Amino acid sequence: MERLKVGVVGCGTIGSLICQAIVEEIPQMELVAVSDTREGAAKSLALSLPEKVEVLSLEELVKKSSLIVEAASGKAVSTVVREAVELGRDVLVMSTGGLFANLDLFDLAKEKGSRVYLPSGAIAGLDGLAAARTGKIRSVTLTTRKPPNGLAGAPFIIEQKIDLEVITEATTIFEGNALEAARGFPANINVAATLSLAGIGPEKTQVKIIADPETKTNTHEVSIEGDSGKIFTRCENLPSPFNPRTSYLAALSAIATLKGIVNPVKVGT
Repeated sequence: MERLKVGVVGCGTIGSLICQAIVEEIPQMELVAVSDTREGAAKSLALSLPEKVEVLSLEELVKKSSLIVEAASGKAVSTVVREAVELGRDVLVMSTGGLFANLDLFDLAKEKGSRVYLPSGAIAGLDGLAAARTGKIRSVTLTTRKPPNGLAGAPFIIEQKIDLEVITEATTIFEGNALEAARGFPANINVAATLSLAGIGPEKTQVKIIADPETKTNTHEVSIEGDSGKIFTRCENLPSPFNPRTSYLAALSAIATLKGIVNPVKVGT
């Protein structure tokens, strides 16, 4: 059986873990190419893998792949996904917050016959949310708790002139909907984007962000209420052992999604 040809865009921590997993753990897939705006990072990753992998431009990578994995950034999402679906390729998106400004891509994917995969990332409960959505959902709320320095540089922090260094106890620094959260915290809140796209939409999904100097983990609590009852999940995520700014669960979620694509047995909603 011919293996599914995969190209990975973005050669940082998550992209590297995905590439390693494809080569070592998913025999039904063939990693054909990697790409990154930092050519040195792409070459370094390619050389570290036990199989020969080409370093290509985005355009060349898309032409040679059947499935493209975006592990770059929210700013790159529009270009990567559009390039992929224009040629009828399937695409897995990690930087889901970047989709908010490009929701037309879903219609384009449908038109071109492409599939768009959005892994659960750093949260749990999307299976329950998908089931509850077949009935009526009244509310979906995400509460994110992070160390203050994990929010440094976010546009909302800069605009509101919040001094994270003076925070000495758990402090709510943002409350709003997922669309507002994604704009204010583009590098921190992909979970809000994924949750809203899986559920009742970005304007109805509520988000609270807490800066807590006492916590050592990134914690995400999801609360869902609807006709089917109440669902509550809590994830206390440890950072990747290779990069303290990256959630290890987010990378593992992408790998699990890839395995699910080629696995004939589907478990869960």
